[in-house]
Amino acid sequence: MANSIIIEDKIKEYRKKITVSGDKSLSIRWVLLSSLASGVSRAKNLLISEDVLAALKAIKRLGIKSEFKNNECKIYGKGFNGYKYRKNLIINAENSGTLGRLILGFLVNSFSTIKLIGDNSLSKRDFARISEPLSKFGAKFKLKNNRYLPLKMIGSKNLKPIKYFEKKGSAQCKSSVIFAAMRTEGTTTIKAKKSRNHTELLCKYLNLPLTIKNKKKYDLIKVSKVKRIKPLNYNIPSDISSSAFFIVLTVLLRNSELTILNVNINPSRIGIIKILRKMGVKIIFKNLRAYKGENLADIKIKSPKSIKAINCPAKFNSGAIDEFLVIFLVAAKANGVSYFRNLSELNQKESPRLKWGASILNKMGIKTVCTKSSIKIYGNPNLIVKKKIIIKDYLKDHRIFMLSTIAALSLGGNWKIYDPDSFKTSFPTFLKILKKLGAKIE
Repeated sequence: MANSIIIEDKIKEYRKKITVSGDKSLSIRWVLLSSLASGVSRAKNLLISEDVLAALKAIKRLGIKSEFKNNECKIYGKGFNGYKYRKNLIINAENSGTLGRLILGFLVNSFSTIKLIGDNSLSKRDFARISEPLSKFGAKFKLKNNRYLPLKMIGSKNLKPIKYFEKKGSAQCKSSVIFAAMRTEGTTTIKAKKSRNHTELLCKYLNLPLTIKNKKKYDLIKVSKVKRIKPLNYNIPSDISSSAFFIVLTVLLRNSELTILNVNINPSRIGIIKILRKMGVKIIFKNLRAYKGENLADIKIKSPKSIKAINCPAKFNSGAIDEFLVIFLVAAKANGVSYFRNLSELNQKESPRLKWGASILNKMGIKTVCTKSSIKIYGNPNLIVKKKIIIKDYLKDHRIFMLSTIAALSLGGNWKIYDPDSFKTSFPTFLKILKKLGAKIE
């Protein structure tokens, strides 16, 4: 692919049904848990993105075989203690914060030094938030500037259970501690601020020794030592975070209707749905069903006649943390001023997303007031972009690329967006689906 794409035409109205790629969070978790299962695990609709492929390469370096055949991925697990820890082992998480942070939890019993590296973007993200709790188990860490990758870790065979308070609402930190606790004699107690709970649901489905008490503002999780993980056969549902871009595209168009099939609507992931409904958007869940601890549905969206501004309740933040960029786009066309707060976690992603979200809106002619943790967006219901806009130097953040693409197709203008390969980290079929909906992208 060329180093940029050009979009000069808005997409025309449509009435369509689509299927998006498999859920990234579930795909990576399936890879990691299956790598330690006793026997062969199978997955259909596994997301074949750069992040998931990085996870498969990582377990290969730990001695675990995988293969693809007829749209099915097989992982040949060697049991809970089946990893081979070679000398001078290097794990490359590439762009994936999920992989980099979660896998460290499984590696806390390594008897030799493991080096974790990543790409330029991942190397700017905070890994002290992982090394600090994991070091309490008994593992030792050395990080660049005490915070960043590359990271060196040597595990311990005498791991001790810990008490851990996860205050930021980070599912990655919580999951890493859960995985480490599985290798530990005794019971680890985790008090965790509300965040996505795929790890807990998978563990419960696998009958692993984990209990959860759901409180109003946090979850109390207890984890004991795991002796065996049974093989995990899984048909990965579609990703709500990937679906979000098409939901917003439909919201911003006129006279359009879209149904997205077989989407994971886990309650910890549907903040975007709750927020958009408060903004006056009609979104319906059809064909509701349960699947291995998760909730699935077909999502139907109709273009609203008008969009209401929102003073967004902070309780929705954790459930929409990956979708706020496109939510900001909806706020740009709302009638009134929208306010989003307590969003410092957005700056812990692949790029400083709060800053970038404001910048892109400003380029389109939308006034914003942005701090390190909040943003006010002065909506314009009549917004039509007519100028030339260039998007580049955004640390190849896949969601910045996709946000810009949706903005161009829904609001107009002449857009040149660099680093189009960036979306392959999470959603390789993104442009293909857009073209099926009628998008003209050069």
